[in-house]
Amino acid sequence: MKIGCPREIKPQEFRVGLTPDAVRELAARGHSVSVETGAGADAGFADEDYTAAGATIAADAVEVFAAELIVKVKEPQPAERALLRKGQVLFAYLHLAPDPDQTRDLLASGVTAIAYETVTDARGGLPLLAPMSEVAGRLAPQVGAWTLQKANGGRGVLLGGVPGVRPARVLIIGGGVVGTAAARVAVGMGANVTVLDRSVPRLSHLDDVFMGKLTTQYSSAGAIADLLPAADLVIGAVLIPGAAAPRLVSRAQLSTMLPGAAMVDVAIDQGGCFETSRPTTHQDPIYEVDGIMHYCVANMPGAVARTSTQALGNATLPFVLALADKGWREAAEADPHLRAGLAVHAGTLTSPPVGEALGIEAVRPEDVLA
Repeated sequence: MKIGCPREIKPQEFRVGLTPDAVRELAARGHSVSVETGAGADAGFADEDYTAAGATIAADAVEVFAAELIVKVKEPQPAERALLRKGQVLFAYLHLAPDPDQTRDLLASGVTAIAYETVTDARGGLPLLAPMSEVAGRLAPQVGAWTLQKANGGRGVLLGGVPGVRPARVLIIGGGVVGTAAARVAVGMGANVTVLDRSVPRLSHLDDVFMGKLTTQYSSAGAIADLLPAADLVIGAVLIPGAAAPRLVSRAQLSTMLPGAAMVDVAIDQGGCFETSRPTTHQDPIYEVDGIMHYCVANMPGAVARTSTQALGNATLPFVLALADKGWREAAEADPHLRAGLAVHAGTLTSPPVGEALGIEAVRPEDVLA
């Protein structure tokens, strides 16, 4: 199969869809891999690394998008969507629920698109989202601490405090992969941490893991309202697979918060879980609303591109190999977890949660295969 890996063009996106190691695996199975020149440079992989692994270097995206299977990181941008065609397979993060323009373009192109973020595993997890959630979660307290600095408009509070001065109060909404990773780093930095979640078993697990080093509480609108006024940093870490994120903090509630408090919305890829969230970039990451500082970078793991690319590549490679070896249909028929990632096929939306969010008729992936 002919496989293409383009250079990411979303602002400040430094990751790349395939590592040289992945190219080597694909080439060893007889597949042809085309990598756009400079695609891996920001992640520390030179064109020479790819040619040594067996890839050919393409001069531009047009050449790369001639391939049968396109493997990339972020959702295709408008210029990239114009290059997609019927019969082609796209494998990437899509996050369609908050993005009607992309959804319409993918449907119009006739492409078969498989979303990393909805591929599942035997434990009910999201194995292609998990490594980036882990990265974003670990980054959240770090960027939150930076946002809290007075020079950035924040309260001027040190996350861990110092002897004689209390540490910052960190409220994490969501105790999944992102929330747990964020809690681990925030506790390590010496902050006073509270995690909210709606799963009592999850809260019990966090209590056991952190051995009393943080506070857990059942998540409700009332709990959030009670805790917001004392929080120096709020981290939104809520995910509903494939669907738009629920709005858990309203604009009206910002007036109850401490002036200069920081909010980090890790759910911004799915529309954000704060009413006042809007996507930002690494170049211009923060903005202020009603005296509260917001950090809403939509591709947080891109800031640590080498680590993120390697972690993502480890997770995606088995699925890329299956798609290349068998073709998308046979691979999806054989693997229900890959099948769960099917979002669009030949003009049909195959993700009911996206359909519900955007008011578009959708069918199940199983219906398309049938």
